[in-house]
Amino acid sequence: MKLKISIIIILLICAGAFCPPESSAGNIYNLDQIRALALSNSRVLSRLNLSIDSSILNERATRYENLPSLSVGASVDGNLWGGDTHITDNYDARATVTLSQQIWDGGRNSVLSSINRLSTEIARKEALQEFFNVLASADAAYYGVLEAQAALAAANSLLEVSKLGLAIAEIRREGGFISIGDYLQAVAENEAKKAEHSLARRDLALSLARLKAITGLREIGGLEAINFEIFEPAIHKLSQLTDNEIDNVISAFREKVFANNPLLASSVLSSRRAERGVNLAQRDYFPSINLGISAGLVYNNIHGRETAPGRITISGRVPLDVWVIRNNVNNRRITQQQALLDQHQTELLLDIEIQAGILNCIAQASSVISSRKALNYAEKQLENRMELYRLASASISELSDAMALVSSSQNRYIRAKYNFLLTLSVIRSLGGFDCELHVLEMMTSR
Repeated sequence: MKLKISIIIILLICAGAFCPPESSAGNIYNLDQIRALALSNSRVLSRLNLSIDSSILNERATRYENLPSLSVGASVDGNLWGGDTHITDNYDARATVTLSQQIWDGGRNSVLSSINRLSTEIARKEALQEFFNVLASADAAYYGVLEAQAALAAANSLLEVSKLGLAIAEIRREGGFISIGDYLQAVAENEAKKAEHSLARRDLALSLARLKAITGLREIGGLEAINFEIFEPAIHKLSQLTDNEIDNVISAFREKVFANNPLLASSVLSSRRAERGVNLAQRDYFPSINLGISAGLVYNNIHGRETAPGRITISGRVPLDVWVIRNNVNNRRITQQQALLDQHQTELLLDIEIQAGILNCIAQASSVISSRKALNYAEKQLENRMELYRLASASISELSDAMALVSSSQNRYIRAKYNFLLTLSVIRSLGGFDCELHVLEMMTSR
């Protein structure tokens, strides 16, 4: 009876492997905290934010070029030789104030301002895209640790079962009830489960290392477990979608994602900027006109102070090297065509990612249900085989097969649950959605 109770306890541990106990050492972090730490620790995101600031300064610089330019100058000059021989020492000191304004630049500044505004918006979209990339990386690292913890708990449970099997085999070996071959198989099975347990510990250590690298944390006391119960209704509904309903879901997401995806928005803006670049190059065909006004004072050591006459200057420039301008325009047109090709390629790849994300999410939802059922059956079979083995009605080989089935079923169930969450994270990043629950609401509302 004690042996049977021990088996049931072990199987209960297997069933509860997805909710590892929270660590009492250090802080316990939830997913939102990990995301915030990853965002603050991202060097790429910080660099992109600096790019936004730089683009804003470029916008201001272009606007300042439309304003009049005011300058003050001073000079001193004198004779070294020649000139009036009766005046041995003659020098002039001048101070001038000049105001200049470009009257007409062929529309270059207006087009350049438009280009700079587009560059700023592109920088914002690139930063937003990286924002979601960091969130996706944080989610993957967080789920990776929880998945590794669940796998370690499952491996530990099966290791305990193999230890019990080995203990029974040792007792029977001493009594001469089993052959040396069966006993050695029990030993080998126990060693194999030790190796699986060691690999699970390694995987957990690597997952924690990735999470620490993303967040910048030196130590992580523990992670808050995911409450999968809130996803259960959506998982069941997704697993029952028909082909027509799946097509409708993909169509709805395609519309939303194409409207909100930062990468596609950046690609569209880049095409517009390339178009403005062609327009800017064409503006070089037009002349430019400048207005200048200057006034000042002159001091001469012989004649004293004088007021310099005010001067107004209107100057113009007409480009004649049209072959250079035409070459530059053609070059900009090639850049525009490349930008359009990049935009079409981005749209194509995004459409594929949308379909793959939705189909993967639905497939993982179905996998969660089927793998959970398989695990339940495998656990019951292991319990039955263990009882029969205790009563000498089953061989160690049959017990080993039952443990292998539980192990594979556990791994499939663990992967299905966390892969389901990862697919939600991917879809959220594609469409720039607020959270995973918003994604599930859109997928199951039809």
